[in-house]
Amino acid sequence: MNRNILGSLAIAFSMYSRIPMPQVEWTKERMKYALCFFPLIGAVIGGVVWILALLAGKYEFYWFQKLVLIVVPLLMTGGIHMDGYLDVVDARASHADRERKLEILKDPHTGAFAIIFCGDYLLVYAAACAELNVEYVIVLGGIYVLTRALSGLAVVTFPMAKNSGLAAAFSSQAQKKTVAVTMVIYILAAVGYLWFTGGIIISLACMGTALLTYCYYYKMSKKEFGGITGDLAGYFLQICELVLVITLALL
Repeated sequence: MNRNILGSLAIAFSMYSRIPMPQVEWTKERMKYALCFFPLIGAVIGGVVWILALLAGKYEFYWFQKLVLIVVPLLMTGGIHMDGYLDVVDARASHADRERKLEILKDPHTGAFAIIFCGDYLLVYAAACAELNVEYVIVLGGIYVLTRALSGLAVVTFPMAKNSGLAAAFSSQAQKKTVAVTMVIYILAAVGYLWFTGGIIISLACMGTALLTYCYYYKMSKKEFGGITGDLAGYFLQICELVLVITLALL
């Protein structure tokens, strides 16, 4: 049992991050609980971002300190969620029917709208990070965990747009009730962490904003795509993270 749990952790980290992990066989038993470890990646990213930001501040590399907040999450995830975001904005910008949008999601080529929205996203993210007080960088760990917990919860509770693909594979093989309960625990823990490090106002504001983004994600994905896919899961994570960083900067 312990080997299966460690295997599930390795699968989650090797799939959704570039953090070195031992190679394990993707057995059915291990896939059942792989999503349970997905939010832990956010905790690791938060820790690395905080440490690097502290080091940059110590040596007065203030521009680097801000860039760490943008670059490190992308490097540590290998851009897997950003890839989903770009595919979805490209599909939505086509204003085509549902079937055509799903085809665009599978297209390996990068469209013009994806490039445009990528630039817009990074500029807005950079502006939010520039306005963020350095003492609140420690709060970001809670945001990274919260977005991944909500994304994992959606994978096991939202309808799937198709029966194939990454999200469908994790959803169909997951122990859905266990994963859902685990994600709720992560959400509560993330909210508690936000409260402890940033205060009650930041905690409630981030939770409220995240839930609104979650509702938007459900309605949009069901209306435009008939459900969620791996790309849509990545889209939600990136949008929710951006919205929460902006919320944190405003507060």
